[in-house]
Amino acid sequence: MARIFIVEDDENIRELVIYALKSSGHEAEGFETGREFWDAFNKPEETPALILLDIMLPETDGLEILKKLRASERGKAIPVIILSAKGSEFDKVKGLDIGADDYISKPFGVTELLSRINAALRRSSQSSTASDGATYKGISIDKERRAVFVGGEKITLTYKEYELLYYLVLNAEIVISRDKIMDAVWGYDFEGESRTVDMHVKTLRQKLGAAGEHIKTVRNVGYKIGE
Repeated sequence: MARIFIVEDDENIRELVIYALKSSGHEAEGFETGREFWDAFNKPEETPALILLDIMLPETDGLEILKKLRASERGKAIPVIILSAKGSEFDKVKGLDIGADDYISKPFGVTELLSRINAALRRSSQSSTASDGATYKGISIDKERRAVFVGGEKITLTYKEYELLYYLVLNAEIVISRDKIMDAVWGYDFEGESRTVDMHVKTLRQKLGAAGEHIKTVRNVGYKIGE
């Protein structure tokens, strides 16, 4: 059983999701505005296991809430699933790069929503038991600080670039398909095309500089970090 917050200004959707979550054995609390959410979140005893977040909210934009969460010590590791009527690939990639763990377009089915919530909670549980960092030939990842260093110099990555690099380094020398990368980094059924992975690999290589050469393309399969 997990404690889940839903930030959604549409009362019908909010109450439907709360009912579905409680029926599935979870604890659920809903908020109409970002202000109401922060009032609850800032109480240490109210830390949720997962957050469902609408983008178009009164008073503040949901993406701004997400940015603030990812910049905070308490919020940086909490799974966040965006629920939005904005369903284009551009909107999905933008939300995921800022730090969302999954992105669900409205309208959505309750069964699908619950499946994605359970998947995000499983990934979060597995991540919390993983090692504190990883290294590969000059690339050093400090998981606790979500920081990446190349030759001792810190480099700045987006949320998903970091997740992608961490996944590749943890699986060094192993060829990983694009589908498996999408599953692990973007969510098991994110509907983005394979070019989403290719685009992130490209920018990641550029930011890593010479160390980016360690990320190898395996034709017709995917990628690996290694020789």
